[in-house]
Amino acid sequence: MEPTDKDSMSGVRISALNGVRVIDLTSVLMGPYATQFLGDYGADVIKVEPPTGDMVRSVGPSRHSGMGPLFLNSNRSKRSLVLDLKTDAGRQILLDLCRNADVLVYNVRPAAMRRLRLSWDDIHAINSRIIYAGLYGYGQAGRYAARPAYDDLIQGGSTLSHLFTLSGSDEPRYVPAAIADRIVGLTALSGIMAAIIERDRTGRGQRVDVPMFETMVNFVLSDHLGGLTFDPPLDRGGYVRQLSASRRPVRTADGHLCVLLYTDDHWHRFLACIGRAEVMDEDPRFATFASRMDNVDHVYGFLAEVFLKRTSQDWVKILDDADVPVMAMHTLESVLKDEHLNEVGFFRTHEHPTEGRIVSMRNPVQMPDTTAAQDIAAPRLGQHSAEVLRELGLNDQEIEELFASGVSKSAS
Repeated sequence: MEPTDKDSMSGVRISALNGVRVIDLTSVLMGPYATQFLGDYGADVIKVEPPTGDMVRSVGPSRHSGMGPLFLNSNRSKRSLVLDLKTDAGRQILLDLCRNADVLVYNVRPAAMRRLRLSWDDIHAINSRIIYAGLYGYGQAGRYAARPAYDDLIQGGSTLSHLFTLSGSDEPRYVPAAIADRIVGLTALSGIMAAIIERDRTGRGQRVDVPMFETMVNFVLSDHLGGLTFDPPLDRGGYVRQLSASRRPVRTADGHLCVLLYTDDHWHRFLACIGRAEVMDEDPRFATFASRMDNVDHVYGFLAEVFLKRTSQDWVKILDDADVPVMAMHTLESVLKDEHLNEVGFFRTHEHPTEGRIVSMRNPVQMPDTTAAQDIAAPRLGQHSAEVLRELGLNDQEIEELFASGVSKSAS
């Protein structure tokens, strides 16, 4: 990895991953979310799509076919190259791309990569420095290795759906967001970055395997393994506060708020504000953090009664002044108007080259001496096919032949 710009010691802001080339074979959400971060940090991410395109292009409302919101929000900072990898010509072009690439990322089952003759052994044979990162369902040493996996399945398998029933839901449920896809994507991002650092020290590339199931079990049970941590177990697992049926936004006189009274100091300041400073001294259920956890439903019930007496706006003022944690319970529309998010420039309204005026979110990671390369809009299918093929040394006639044969295609 050789940065191409001046470093921050000169006072010039640079992109952290300038000079890093990523071959992105991922689709839908999990892999694209990870590679979007790599692109934001300055890597040249070449998104290799089949002639039909990433299927998530068609999800949600859009102004033009193939440019839906899920795609737009997971694929900025990339270039789109269409290749039919099931053809010899398409596979050869991909191998040529990998010869000088730093990272290859995929999120199909490893068996599918072997069928395409694009396994770790195939890629490593032509580039010993490449990082070969796979995001897929299950670790390949276990009996689930060959199974397909999606976010919903992994949520259930990692106990998330069961936890809903422990917290009072009548039925198991899924979190209404692709939480497994996003978390696995970010976990993969950290593994890829670590492998790049290791490669720059040793000169050797390596595989980075990120199975969804194991990643999410680790994520969820870090909170909920509880007494099952011990052998023999001390309880049946679960973090009691998180599983309380009363753990939810509190109802106020005119809406809802998110409030968390966690430390003793929070409670002392809050009780003083409402004229009930004696509660922690007189009621042992409120006296300590441990006692509040043991009596969490009673504690939450007490708060539910108190918060009904004032409006949300009144409570925000009171709690902010007392330095007690409080947050608005936003809707999908109201969060776009959040004053803090607007002050920090989180949402950006700008002109997409083909989709017109759109709202996008900035990369939440901020590094004062590093430029985030976020001005590259999510690409149309095949928008950069000709450009990338020319970089490989193909001439216009050869490129037109690839288009004509269906091995590649250009954006119309």
